Amino acid sequence: MTAKQPTSTALTMGHITTVVTPHERFEEHEQVAIETPYSIALNDETIGSSMVLPIGLEEFGVGFLFGQGYISKPEEVKEVLVCPEGRIAVYADVERTEPKEVIITSGCGGTGKISKEMLEGAFEPLQETTITFPEIRRFIREALHFSNLGNETHCVHGCGLWQDNRLKLFYEDVGRHNAVDKVLGAILLGKATPRSAIYTTGRLTSDMVLKCARMGIPIIMSRTAPSSLGMAIARRSGATLVAYARPDRLNVFNAPERIISEP
Repeated sequence: MTAKQPTSTALTMGHITTVVTPHERFEEHEQVAIETPYSIALNDETIGSSMVLPIGLEEFGVGFLFGQGYISKPEEVKEVLVCPEGRIAVYADVERTEPKEVIITSGCGGTGKISKEMLEGAFEPLQETTITFPEIRRFIREALHFSNLGNETHCVHGCGLWQDNRLKLFYEDVGRHNAVDKVLGAILLGKATPRSAIYTTGRLTSDMVLKCARMGIPIIMSRTAPSSLGMAIARRSGATLVAYARPDRLNVFNAPERIISEP
């Protein structure tokens, strides 16, 4: 399976804006990303809600619950239903659905949350893999040009997963956390495995790195910067942390041995 090109018909809306300069003003047509509220329920108990780009909603619901510490393994997920009234219902074989203690993360407006227990404790071994520079070039270029939503709206983040020498998954959302959650949810739904590399257009803050490392992904890459706690979590977990990723240059903040340079 290779990542499929999204359709933008239900993801954007047209709007006429007035462009103002020191010398003139004129009207211009813009495409605006659609942001929709969805609640996420686990076994019919509402766990939380988020504003999302309405695509990859099954993956988002499962990935959201992973980040909250309710789901940890693919075999726990039994069914996911996206309801038209704005509800993602996940049914899973888990012991409890009581509210967990959460930490508000660096998500804009306090929207990012992770469970406290996810931050604590030892990490399981990562699913080992390496990536070469020819693969990195293709990965970054294909991820950045996978869809037109970014160029059309300038309002979405993207997150891709590289596996088996191809871009296997790619998701977008108005929130960088949501885009990553969609990829993690896709892994839990059996669409890929953690033995892969992930690339996000968002910052590598603590929660972003933590969720990827808890999933077992060994190579975590970003177009932009890491935070100090993001680096600390990469060191704790042993993950390769790559920032400012470009087709011919990487800043590797931890575990560079998984990046294979060309001879």
